[in-house]
Amino acid sequence: MGDATRMRTTNSEATAFRTGLVAVLDVGSTKTVCLIGRAEPGNLRVLGAALRESGGIKSATVTSIVEAEEAIREAVAAAENHADARIQNVLISVACGSPMSINARTAAALDGALVSDGHLHALLREARGRCQTEGYEVIHSAPTSYIVDEARGVHDPSGMFCQRIGVSMHAVGVKPSPLANLKLAVERCHLSVVGSLFSAYASGLSTLTDDEKQLGATVIDMGGGVTSIAVFMEGQLVHADVVPMGGNHVTSDLARMLAAPVSAAERLKTLYGAALGDIETGTDVIAVPQMGEAGDEYSARVPRSMLTRIIQPRLEEIFAEVQTRLRASGFDVAAGRRAVLTGGACQLAGTRELAQRVLNKQVRLGRPQTFQGLPAASAGPDYATALGLLMAGATMAPEALNPDLAAEPPAQNGFFKRLAGGLFG
Repeated sequence: MGDATRMRTTNSEATAFRTGLVAVLDVGSTKTVCLIGRAEPGNLRVLGAALRESGGIKSATVTSIVEAEEAIREAVAAAENHADARIQNVLISVACGSPMSINARTAAALDGALVSDGHLHALLREARGRCQTEGYEVIHSAPTSYIVDEARGVHDPSGMFCQRIGVSMHAVGVKPSPLANLKLAVERCHLSVVGSLFSAYASGLSTLTDDEKQLGATVIDMGGGVTSIAVFMEGQLVHADVVPMGGNHVTSDLARMLAAPVSAAERLKTLYGAALGDIETGTDVIAVPQMGEAGDEYSARVPRSMLTRIIQPRLEEIFAEVQTRLRASGFDVAAGRRAVLTGGACQLAGTRELAQRVLNKQVRLGRPQTFQGLPAASAGPDYATALGLLMAGATMAPEALNPDLAAEPPAQNGFFKRLAGGLFG
């Protein structure tokens, strides 16, 4: 069933309030991953894991409810059989609906009073109310910092005396219809969606070091249909965006240029593709199956370097668009020079080096924390989002994962003190 794995986090209190089964779904354009674990204070035991090819999803958006439901149902059933447990509630990743950052600030006068959970609840509720944007639904939100009188950058003001307290809030909003369709596909499998996280944010939770979260880092999650961007500073998510291109666009380019079936183009990309021409200098010739033709005698023979000449321009376009969006947001410089690549599409040879050239940043491949009980293949960048979701479900209060719950009065267990501190302390 898997051994216990201690969570690496700087906030010991943050791991003390979530116990029981944790089930997560990462529904992407190319794969659907379901993980089931059991959370205990400070520990997480992995019980079951399953991956299935996605269906009915294009560019992170549901295009066929029936096909998406089938893939989700198969992944969940396989994970349940592995875990010998049945699940009802799941935490999901979201990259559909054109995710965008929403920022808000608010303040309140306390006239020298001691900051209580009630004060924080009212302050955060008002800040979340200001995050509402017409045409978008907030999927998660969190305070990035507090101002206590003249002191800025306070992470947890609970129990402090102050005359005036303020908060900066960051939220991620998405268009409601694509989100509703994703939830419908999950709910048709007799599951309840109890929370959601922006996919690149979840990837950052599982791949970034504490120093990267604090000093500044940009997570670039290269999925099949979209490339998601999450900027972390001072331990918090401060910016979110999505580029509507991913690994499937590279595959489509290969299929068109080589007149090959899509399945053959994907195989050629995986086995022989590279992101940089100066990496592939050989003169190898490879066989390319042709659309509508059967038999090896009809395959075209092309130099291996031709694959790179097709792949590189598309990846350069993706990274150039990432840089454009970061510059427009102001975080290209503000978040520092560290970038971390995750997602299945970042695993082509030379992708890291190409990203360094285009982005002018120090780039590394982000490998998520490993958990005993998972297959060795699940330790790669393509599992970063699912493992980040599992970590969030094990360490974050349900109210922090679901904005609707955060609108309710504070519980007696001091939830808002922990929410104020966030996952990273």
